[in-house]
Amino acid sequence: MQFGMQFFPDVRPAQKSAEQYFAEALDLVALCDRYGYSHVRIVEHYFHHWGGYTPNPIVFLAAAAQRTRTARMVTGAVLPVFNHPLKLAGEIGMLDAISGGRLDVGFARAFLPHEFRAFGVNMDESVLRFEEGIEQVRRLLEETDVTCRGLFHSFENVTSLPRPTQKPRPNFYVAAVATPESFARAGRLGHWVMAIPGVGSTPSELVEIYRENWRLAGHAGKPRIMLAVFMYCHEDRAEAVRYAKGPVERHFDSICDAVAEFGKGGPVSPAYKGYDKMYDKMRKETFESQVAHHAAFVGTPQDIIEQFHEFDRLMGGCDEASCQVNFNDMGYAEAERSVRLFGEKVIPHFARARMVTAA
Repeated sequence: MQFGMQFFPDVRPAQKSAEQYFAEALDLVALCDRYGYSHVRIVEHYFHHWGGYTPNPIVFLAAAAQRTRTARMVTGAVLPVFNHPLKLAGEIGMLDAISGGRLDVGFARAFLPHEFRAFGVNMDESVLRFEEGIEQVRRLLEETDVTCRGLFHSFENVTSLPRPTQKPRPNFYVAAVATPESFARAGRLGHWVMAIPGVGSTPSELVEIYRENWRLAGHAGKPRIMLAVFMYCHEDRAEAVRYAKGPVERHFDSICDAVAEFGKGGPVSPAYKGYDKMYDKMRKETFESQVAHHAAFVGTPQDIIEQFHEFDRLMGGCDEASCQVNFNDMGYAEAERSVRLFGEKVIPHFARARMVTAA
C-alpha cells in the first residue's frame, strides 16, 4: 500500500480564507518528497463550503507539481458534466506537461443538486454525460484529428494541444461512492477506481464488484484501487483523538448540509437511486463510526499501522490510500505534525513490507 495526500476544502471563508487554505496545503505538499507520499489529490466542487474552494483542481495541482518532484498529481475528481471535453482535454495535456508526466486523471459523475441547478444541467442526464465526456476526452488525448458526434458535445477534426506527455495518455480513475452500479461501471470501462469507505454498501463487497466486472470485460493489466480516508497521527493516542474528532464530525456536518435535498423526501433524480439512504447514513456518522468503518485512521503510528493492515486485509488489497491530512478547520501546526510523524513512522513500515514482498 502507498500513501498520498488528499485535500478537500470544507471550510467557510470566515474559518479560513482561500489564501490561507491553499498556502497551508501547498506547504504540506512540500513535505511529500522528504517522507515518500505518493500523490497529491484534490477535488472539483462549486458554490458551497463543502468543497467549493476548488472549482478547478488542475489549477491547484499545477502549483502543487512545483512543490514536489516525486509525488503524482491526481484529480480527485474532475466533473465532465460541467466541462466541455475540448477544454478539459487541453487542460489535462497542459498539467501532464507541467508535472513532467506525473498526472493521473480521476473523473466523477457529480451528485450535488445545487451544482446541476447552477449550471443548468439535468441530473437525469448525469450518467450519459459522464460516459460521453470520459470517452471524448480519452479520444482527444489518444488520437489526432478527432471527430465526435455526441448527445451533448460534437466537434470535427480536432487535435487537442498540448499532446500528453505520458503515452498514450495519463491513467484514468473513476470515482465510485455508494452504489454497486458505479463500481460495476468502473470495472466495465476498464478504469482504475477511487472510492470512499464508510458510505453505501460494505466497501469490500463493492470493490469485489469492481474487480469482477474488470475481469468479465477482459481488460488487460491489473485493476487499481485508491481509497480516500481521514488520517491523523500523534505520539499520544488520546491527543490524536482530541485533535481529530471535531474536524471529522464537522466535515460530515458540511456534507450533510450540501446534500440535504436528498433527505427531503421524494427522488431528487432517478439517476441517484439510493442516495436518500446514503444521506440518512451520513447524518448518523460520528468520529467513532468512521474509525469503525475504516474511513478514519487516527492514533499513534503503531495504532495506524495496525489499522491499515486490517483495512488492507478486509479490502482484499488496497493499492493506495489517499489521506485527508488537514480536514475541516484543523490548524496548520497540527496537520504538519501529523504529516511528519506519519511520514517518519508509518510510510517506511509499508515501504519495507513492499520490498519484502517484491523480494
